[in-house]
Amino acid sequence: MTEEGSALRTVFGSRSLVIGLALTFIAVAAALLSFVWTPYDHTLANNIANKLQTPSAQHWFGTDQLGRDILSMIMVGARTSIAVAFVAVGIGMGLGVPLGLAAAARRGGWLDEVIMRTNDLIFAFPSLLIAIMITAIFGPSAVNAIIAIGIFNIPVFARLTRAGALSLWTKDYILSARVAGKGPARISFEHILPNITNLLIVQGTIQFSLGILAESALSFVGLGAQPPTPSWGRMLTDSQTLIYIAPHTALFPGFAILLTVLGLNLAGDGLRDIFDPRIRRTGR
Repeated sequence: MTEEGSALRTVFGSRSLVIGLALTFIAVAAALLSFVWTPYDHTLANNIANKLQTPSAQHWFGTDQLGRDILSMIMVGARTSIAVAFVAVGIGMGLGVPLGLAAAARRGGWLDEVIMRTNDLIFAFPSLLIAIMITAIFGPSAVNAIIAIGIFNIPVFARLTRAGALSLWTKDYILSARVAGKGPARISFEHILPNITNLLIVQGTIQFSLGILAESALSFVGLGAQPPTPSWGRMLTDSQTLIYIAPHTALFPGFAILLTVLGLNLAGDGLRDIFDPRIRRTGR
């Protein structure tokens, strides 16, 4: 069997990964499709004649209190949630990984202490509380939500990178690289980083799902993306008073959040099983 065939067999042999990727693909595909097509115009407002319609062939997910098509709103809301989470994770990884590598390279030194104590300070506060504080100070918007979520992601990746790097700095090939005259920075990026990429990918997937939850929570309390931009969290807020007379207005946005986060978590779990040889040997 070729190397490519063996890789495909490993991927498709993980049910968690297959299901997770399928659910994630649906969410991403809906977000991308919304740029060029939605069943109805999501900016349509005050179409009172069509308000609170139940799911039907005309409106698959029904309509909300303003007569807007819920499926169209969910499709556009998907790109808001995914974009905010993706950029926030990118900020966390882009800043956290170099900090973690620097802390590991200078382990026990003042730089290591400063980085890790700053991480501890950020972790002392709940992530959602930090996000609410930042967006409350600078104003509610998708950009501020990205900054708030991204700030909390920085220490997550910094700690993970440092832990993974410290376990490698004692390896023989690292000692050989040091004997060859390579400095800490070059060793970190040429030898350490490639060997902890699997850890970062798995954690990135998990943080992506948490980012979607955080964005939905911020929008739910009015501190995320602002009208007229649709958001899953704000759709849940708008449906609170309608839950008994029009439950579909809350069920479909809620299921969108649930299935997307579930898909990302299953994908992360499947990737962990593939990357960790100890788990593969147990036959999981």
